[in-house]
Amino acid sequence: MQSQAVHMMILFLLLLSIDICTAQVVPGMAKYGCEEYCGDVLIPYPFGIGSNTSCYLDDWFEIECSNQSSKPVLKRSQLEVLNISIGGPLQAIGGTLQVNTPLTFCNRTGSSQEANLTGSPFAQDKNTFTAVLEWNIINSTSSLEIFGNYVTNSSSFDPYYYYYNYQGTPYCIGSPALNYNNRSTLSCYCPDGFEGNPYLLETCQGLGAGLGLLLLLIGAWLGYRFLKKRRTMKRREMFFKRNGGLLLEKQLSSGEVNVEKIKLFKSKELEKSTDNFNTDRILGQGGQGTVYKGMLTDGRIVAVKKSKIVDESQLSDFINEVVILSQIIHRNVVQLLGCCLETEVPILVYEFIPNGNLSQYIHEQNEEFPLTWEVRLRIAMEIAGALSYLHASAAFPIYHRDIKSTNILLDAKYRAKVADFGTSRSVAIDQTHLTTLVHGTFGYLDPEYFQSSQFTEKSDVYSFGVVLVELLTGQKPISFRRSQEEGKSLATYFITSMQLDRLFEILDAEVVKGGSKADIILVANLARRCLNLSGRKRPTMREVTAELEGIQMSEKTSNGGQNYEEVEFVRTDSIEPWDVASSSTGTGPGLDGGPSSSLHEIPLLPYKSW
Repeated sequence: MQSQAVHMMILFLLLLSIDICTAQVVPGMAKYGCEEYCGDVLIPYPFGIGSNTSCYLDDWFEIECSNQSSKPVLKRSQLEVLNISIGGPLQAIGGTLQVNTPLTFCNRTGSSQEANLTGSPFAQDKNTFTAVLEWNIINSTSSLEIFGNYVTNSSSFDPYYYYYNYQGTPYCIGSPALNYNNRSTLSCYCPDGFEGNPYLLETCQGLGAGLGLLLLLIGAWLGYRFLKKRRTMKRREMFFKRNGGLLLEKQLSSGEVNVEKIKLFKSKELEKSTDNFNTDRILGQGGQGTVYKGMLTDGRIVAVKKSKIVDESQLSDFINEVVILSQIIHRNVVQLLGCCLETEVPILVYEFIPNGNLSQYIHEQNEEFPLTWEVRLRIAMEIAGALSYLHASAAFPIYHRDIKSTNILLDAKYRAKVADFGTSRSVAIDQTHLTTLVHGTFGYLDPEYFQSSQFTEKSDVYSFGVVLVELLTGQKPISFRRSQEEGKSLATYFITSMQLDRLFEILDAEVVKGGSKADIILVANLARRCLNLSGRKRPTMREVTAELEGIQMSEKTSNGGQNYEEVEFVRTDSIEPWDVASSSTGTGPGLDGGPSSSLHEIPLLPYKSW
């Protein structure tokens, strides 16, 4: 706001100075009430047009202006005037009068009869008269005879110089009060910084005030822009160093990282791509930051994530995460394209995923893309495959720490893409050390992690189990519409329903309609195992992926399966994690009415031994 105020003030002063300069436009070159132009030729005083003798100095300076030809003519000598120029300080001989003169006589030697200016204030001693002649040359054996035709007019003559006896203004120097025949002259011109007609009183006006103010303001503006640009560059350098830019550059130059897979974006580029982070470009907002839709100079559509708070103690981890995640290329993982460290908070740039998140399709009816049983099974397998890759196949084991349906995006072909790894949140937590708070989202939060504050790969497995139950039931992970006996948590409600042999009563209609009973029970049992309170008893994501692939194969081969009544349900203890204090209220995409159950979201960190 302060910068905008400075811009407006400088712009106002510039307009004011221009107005001052415009107000000081040089007045007419002719006397007041007299015509200034004859055609396109300016007629300055001491010359003048018309019958009013006050418009010109004397009859030698009287100009006739014909309405038909609009050509000025020096009345006394009947010479056509082409141009009149007032003298200046470097032109000591005075002004110049350029005329079109006839060639009155030309003989074979090239001599001419010049115009008679006796007694006039004009001198022609510096003029050179030139005629263009046409000659017919006849060859003869006896003699050479030349017959010539001559041109009567020419428009390319050097100007006459006029000198006159005038002492009406203080701008004339020389010997005043001398007659024309003596050829003593007055040289009249306006002083430096003034413009006008020096032969008229009060017409030499100074442009110094307005022009000086204008130049001063232009200089101030340029100086301000220079200082602002320099200050901006220093701020960017400071932010770049503070946000770990030097550490990132060191890792990129070490050769251990594929430089082509990560880009350091300039702040200007991202500002331009998001229209200066226009609110119309917002894709989503959360407690930790805002995601904007942007277009890069190469035409690519990207998602630009801007954090809110910086915890400088986590910057080293953040840089490591950026490097690691930029190397991940998996069809079911949203790709991190790069980052910007020149801003107050780091900005992350991801590939843009167009079809929203999985939660929208589970909890809101979508006629264009209904979630059939086959689609749900495929999406579950894609999510499991991505997490299995992150846990075991990546260069370093990576824990997502915030698996939920809103963090599963669908691309143009409705393939699942695991997103929102929280790399920005690792440096934008709650100004509190990571070890002192449990971070996650109610309903998806691993109870074991909630009790011990120790996050493992099995914590991601628990969160995936909740998403799998969402796909099976179409219900939200937390609902305050369910009774206390049923449980507010979807995980507890699901396990209780299986124990009471009521599984098919809580399933989504699309699941019951499209899936075989045996395959549904297999998936339900897999979800139950993922939700086991003991992390050691949960399957790995690789095992989960293998089981889902097997179920999908059985769907294709239609080999049949177990009878629902023969399935043995293993009792699993559970706790209600929402009973722990929550600091915020409201509803969200993972809630079904009532207070919000979202804890501080978890950052993704490379695997560490605990």
